[in-house]
Amino acid sequence: MSASTTVAAPLSTPPLGGPSLPQERRLVTSIPGPRSQELLDRKADAVASGVGHTVPIQAVAAGGGVVVDADGNSLIDLGSGIAVTTLGNAHSKVVAAVQAQVAQFTHTCFMISPYESYVAVAEALNRITPGDHAKKTALFNSGAEAVENAIKVARKYTGKQAVVAFDHAYHGRTNLTMALTAKAMPYKSGFGPFASEIYRAPLSYPYRDGLSGPDAAAKAISLIEKQIGAGNLAAVIIEPIQGEGGFIVPADGFLPTLVEWCRANDVVFIADEVQTGFARTGSMFASEQFGIIPDLITAAKGIAGGLPLAAVTGRAEIMDASHTGGLGGTYGGNPIACAAALAAIDAFENDGLIERANEVGEILTGRLTALQAADPRVGDVRGRGAMVAAEFVHPETKEPDAALTAAVAKACIADGVIVLTCGTYGNVIRFLPPLSIPDALLNEGLDIVASALAAQ
Repeated sequence: MSASTTVAAPLSTPPLGGPSLPQERRLVTSIPGPRSQELLDRKADAVASGVGHTVPIQAVAAGGGVVVDADGNSLIDLGSGIAVTTLGNAHSKVVAAVQAQVAQFTHTCFMISPYESYVAVAEALNRITPGDHAKKTALFNSGAEAVENAIKVARKYTGKQAVVAFDHAYHGRTNLTMALTAKAMPYKSGFGPFASEIYRAPLSYPYRDGLSGPDAAAKAISLIEKQIGAGNLAAVIIEPIQGEGGFIVPADGFLPTLVEWCRANDVVFIADEVQTGFARTGSMFASEQFGIIPDLITAAKGIAGGLPLAAVTGRAEIMDASHTGGLGGTYGGNPIACAAALAAIDAFENDGLIERANEVGEILTGRLTALQAADPRVGDVRGRGAMVAAEFVHPETKEPDAALTAAVAKACIADGVIVLTCGTYGNVIRFLPPLSIPDALLNEGLDIVASALAAQ
């Protein structure tokens, strides 16, 4: 598309905090522009080829619902850095908290010289995660690190070794979490051998399996009992709504049935809420939407407004199973990240962000289901809150159409809208806009998606 300027009116005050950037889609060059291309050329020379990128720009600013590049282009952000900047990029509360903490100290290592903000984050997570039982928390750096430590804790507590993950799962890129992840390319291929005692069970996938939640759970439990045995199983780990696997929402009853079986068989139930946590799905944690109380919850991404932080929160008796020194890490619970997390949690709880997630979700679901009704290539629309996806298929067979998905995403990016693909078959576009995005900008982004689909 030739360079153009959006018709959306800039907002003088960005919603819900953040830098005062014009809230507009603005294309002054093609994507990438010359300054962005310069950075991409440097990246090719300096950065390992295995580190890819989705949007070919040099980002220089972001806030509200836009990302601005070095060439002056302003792109509508429907990805939030993969669900990280949920409350908006450079949120004013987060910025202020980080600036204050940097001026005090940047690091002591909590395992050497503890500080109050780590404890305060743990107290907050113990309070806001599902369940009113006694809980404890340990802080880490990334979602994968949180998952690794949740598995460690579950194995230590139960004295058992086996772990069950599910079809379409994504849990990280470390050796153990690659073993838990279901998708070979690009996450696992050529990187083995992987950690042992990891098993896979079928997920509830209503669009493709046609099973009720309890029936899908019975199928998974039957496999677990026959192939692994509850007496050998330390933990079941599952994303309440799948992330990279395609935003698959399990049928009602699937998760509660699994939790009930785990309770009856002394198996730790771990909810991986790295992508679904912190208001993304229209509740603080997605587990609440399914009426389940996990034994352990892993969190990251949206937890600290863009700073690296992760957590495992769970039943106190399980979290306390490890010997002293068995959990930790040099940077885990860094004081700057903890300051950011406390500010972010304050915003999530007090700035109407859960309600805003549901408002965003209504717009996403309404627009995408209308698109589905008009175009049979949109096979399924699913999600909760501001975590919604469209699955693209061949209309006659319902087989996944990865080529169409890639073409739509590429066209959107060229036209100034950041969208992300996902799914085991590469045929899903996921929508994860920051909750600070104005409605007009969100609708304009969805207009571009519709136009990109119609042009294919």
